[in-house]
Amino acid sequence: MGYGLPSKQTVNAAGGRLQARSVKAGCQLWTLDEGRTVRTTVTDVAVTKVREVVEVVTGHLTFTVAADQMLGTPDGWVHARDADGTVLAWTCARKLCRRRLTMVPGPAFGYLMGAMCSDGTVGRNYVSLVVNDRRFAERFAECLSRSTGLAARLEAVTRPSGYLGREVPGFRVRVVCSYLADLMRQYLGGDAHHMRQRFPRVVLHDRETFEGCIEGYTDGDGCRLRGWRGRVLVSANVPFLHDLAALVGSRFTPRTDGKASHLVIADSWPSRNTFRPERHPLQLRESDWVDVREVRRRSTKDKPFTLYSYRLDPHPSFLVNGHLVRQAW
Repeated sequence: MGYGLPSKQTVNAAGGRLQARSVKAGCQLWTLDEGRTVRTTVTDVAVTKVREVVEVVTGHLTFTVAADQMLGTPDGWVHARDADGTVLAWTCARKLCRRRLTMVPGPAFGYLMGAMCSDGTVGRNYVSLVVNDRRFAERFAECLSRSTGLAARLEAVTRPSGYLGREVPGFRVRVVCSYLADLMRQYLGGDAHHMRQRFPRVVLHDRETFEGCIEGYTDGDGCRLRGWRGRVLVSANVPFLHDLAALVGSRFTPRTDGKASHLVIADSWPSRNTFRPERHPLQLRESDWVDVREVRRRSTKDKPFTLYSYRLDPHPSFLVNGHLVRQAW
């Protein structure tokens, strides 16, 4: 029955959406490779005519393809006509053209993560830190820039103090970048709220990165101990402190009265040999799964449908309104 897309069906090209009939050899299309969005190039375009296509209705939208068109699922490639009830690989098409960051592990990256876990805020498309300590804010901005390549600057702000009952001066570092915000949610287990975030195991890349994380958290919700070589960290997120205690070999007993718990970390913790490097993806996983709710057949007896199919290199797949499809075998 043929492969391809009807002439007016849009695909996700590098420069924005294109109708299938407007895609030419040399055009770059978006695709998914191991969970990341990458580009692939059209090397040839084929045109065929058929009298039946299918509309695939997913949890996000409806798109039209040939009945034999291959769609990406967790179990491999399936024909569009057989996709009813399964799930498809998908990514948010509106985010395809945003800038992608290359995160650099090291002490600066670790400090960034520790500071975000203690006092940071992750919004829909931004990350920010609002604190009273100018030195802390300046170091956070420096580490953010060194780790991500983004420009970060300090702003003087005021914020209400419940204890003092008045506005107090403070400092804010705020960077608008939806890619970074999504990365933070990925690192912290999908929920960046301080009471629900998980320990960001990406900082276990090496000991220098991990120590940077401890230092960043200390500057936010901790302090050095007087008269003893160590520090104390404070958090009401007990699972977070449990994970951190195991990594540094410290004994941890959470409070049971609903108040914040304390974790004491001696400066000699590396001698316990409890740290083990781990490798976790630093880049954002941009793919997801979306349900196929219905597959509707459309046929014509008069004017046939014109289908456009592509040969691609180096990746044989491409995105149709964010959904992963592939070229003919």
